[in-house]
Amino acid sequence: MDIQDRIIIRGARENNLKDVSLEIPKHQITIFTGVSGSGKSSLVLDTIAAKSRRELNDTFPTFVQQYLPKYGRPHVDAIEGLPIAIVIDQKKPANNSRSTVGTYTDIYALIRLLFSRVGKPFVGYAESFSFNHPEGSCPRCSGLGEIRELDIHKLVDFDKSLNDEDTIHYIAFGKGGWRWIRYAHSGLFDLDKKIRDYSPEELDLFLNSPQIRLKNPPKNWPKTAKYEGLIPRMYRSIINSEEGLLHAAVLNPMLRMGTCPDCGGTRLNARVRSCKIEGKDIAEVCALSITRLNSWIRSLTDPLAVDLKAAIGARLTALEEIGLGYLSLDRAVGSLSGGEAQRCKIAKYINSSLSDVLYILDEPSTGLHDHDIELMKHSVRRLRDHGNTVLLVEHHKEMIRIADYIVDMGPGPGIDGGHIVFQGTYDKLLKSTTSTGEMLGRSGDFKQQPRKAGHSFALQHATLHNLKDVSIDLPMGIFGVIAGVAGSGKSSLMECFRNSYPSPEEIVYISQKNIGVSLRSTPATYMDVAGDIRKIFAKKHKKKETCFAFNGQGACPVCGGKGVIVSEMAFMDNIETTCEACGGLRYSPEALQYTVKGEKLGEGEVELNIAEVMDLSVRLASTFFRDTVIEEKLRPMMNVGLGYLHLNQALSTLSGGELQRLKMASYLGEKGKIFIIDEPTDGLHPKDVHHIVGLFEQMVDEGNTVYVIEHNTDVIKAADYVIELGPGAGEAGGEIIYTGTPKGLTACKKSVTARYL
Repeated sequence: MDIQDRIIIRGARENNLKDVSLEIPKHQITIFTGVSGSGKSSLVLDTIAAKSRRELNDTFPTFVQQYLPKYGRPHVDAIEGLPIAIVIDQKKPANNSRSTVGTYTDIYALIRLLFSRVGKPFVGYAESFSFNHPEGSCPRCSGLGEIRELDIHKLVDFDKSLNDEDTIHYIAFGKGGWRWIRYAHSGLFDLDKKIRDYSPEELDLFLNSPQIRLKNPPKNWPKTAKYEGLIPRMYRSIINSEEGLLHAAVLNPMLRMGTCPDCGGTRLNARVRSCKIEGKDIAEVCALSITRLNSWIRSLTDPLAVDLKAAIGARLTALEEIGLGYLSLDRAVGSLSGGEAQRCKIAKYINSSLSDVLYILDEPSTGLHDHDIELMKHSVRRLRDHGNTVLLVEHHKEMIRIADYIVDMGPGPGIDGGHIVFQGTYDKLLKSTTSTGEMLGRSGDFKQQPRKAGHSFALQHATLHNLKDVSIDLPMGIFGVIAGVAGSGKSSLMECFRNSYPSPEEIVYISQKNIGVSLRSTPATYMDVAGDIRKIFAKKHKKKETCFAFNGQGACPVCGGKGVIVSEMAFMDNIETTCEACGGLRYSPEALQYTVKGEKLGEGEVELNIAEVMDLSVRLASTFFRDTVIEEKLRPMMNVGLGYLHLNQALSTLSGGELQRLKMASYLGEKGKIFIIDEPTDGLHPKDVHHIVGLFEQMVDEGNTVYVIEHNTDVIKAADYVIELGPGAGEAGGEIIYTGTPKGLTACKKSVTARYL
């Protein structure tokens, strides 16, 4: 093979990669496998994708580069034959209230064009049908479809004056705050007069005045400033802006929220909704499921619609073929799961005219039932067959089967990984001795003696989302699985359970959403051992604890505890260089001169300074601090299989599955709780799946109830009790089609899951 047929990587050392070199065939599907933390993402996303995107950005003028996304400089000697990379990851799009499936996939733009050409009566051009345009949006809700009306009595304490504390209950409106100043310094009000004693004219000026220029403002009033009443100001700068989303916890209790009565939640004004095609307005069309919409589009006979029918139909068909036919174009993007958003992206590229592109997919099987996996396999093959190279980071057994070539990373996680342990075809992998090869050839057995429930909770008449008046008895004290295709109503059923259960504090819901990660959040801070470690150093050397904190007195004086020096380069990328003073360790020379002695790490007893201790893996730290409170606090992380993480590793570098297991670690040892865990096997190697099933068994044995929303067949087989929803997704789902033992599921003819067990 010459360079036209392969991507050549030499000396990759990003994160835990151990000087990795390999060749990847082009125009084929290459799948990267290996246990969690083995280096798959470091190689594919942080090295190959980052290198391609940086080099592409470098082709633009430096002025343009400042507006492009920034990518880290990967630690690799060289990459040759690298195509332009498009990364299709599981990151959900920004939760923008104006973004829908239709706008996100660009199909809504074509539907708008269709109505401007074919709809009767003619009401305007394509932009007139946009709920994000003044000509199309509902004037009452500004195109949001819901109203958020301010309850002024929850915002303002009318029994207080502007000079009292906390008269206006929102950020910066307190006495002395920068928003308060606009009222106090206006000269319009007596600051010691209670709001309820204002005259009608004063109250109207305080609450409702539009923006006006003051005729004779006091000297401390800014020259260019305008005065604005409290209510219009709240709507303009807070309620209808991004700030409202950012401070929702403070703002929402002051608002009455609901569907906009003027547009009925359609977001569009009455004039736009008067334009119809075959009896349907644009809002009604976008409320159809994608499958039904595709049929409706095909049925149109107007000659003006011919070209648009083909363009819209191709995009809708791509979404159907990838298993998203149950969605509608008016569905808010923020309500999609990570897997649904990723499949929307894949469908977008399937019809692309581009060829010789490198598509990188990050665990596309996430959140998918085996039935949907078949559709995903078809879509990935289509990407390849258009003349593209496709790289997948993947664990799912069925997805791995479609590989033309496989790279297995390992042998272990974290510091034990970073090597290529196998390269070759699927058949050769099955014959190999790697963890992946062994697990692919093995299938879990049905549980022989499922637990019997002590009692049950009766959930009555659940109708959330697509649930069809579901009533069911949920057994307690068991390990249960909620199964069914994506979109069948699994999460909705568990949400109804959470909302109906009489003692909500007993229910622990563990989703895959971030656990409030920041650059300074680490396993040491999350498991609350950072302080204990600093105490040991402080006690031994008779110093204050802050002397051993890189956020405190122990920080390197040159980089301020960041470990890097950031040089701003105007239009170009900022340049990060390792701090020469501390060598990237973050600590001051004084902090680093003190050591503590710990248990043997390998050959003998060792003494380590604070930076060396914080760089230990959880497993090694447990050994070093044996028989201390630190070992006790770290034990749950060992139990959930996260012993390979370093104490100082930023939580922002962890996958969704790792964050979820970290959450689980903080709950181990609890008793009498009901755990609802959302797809815990996402991002897990089959070897790790068996480990986590053992963890669920332990939690139930300790006196808890565990319900897992899951597709993995090995997890389903290991359960005590299975509830399957379906039979389809969206409108075709929402019914209970099976309850009972996993083995009994195989005889259920309506079950979609049974054939994969």
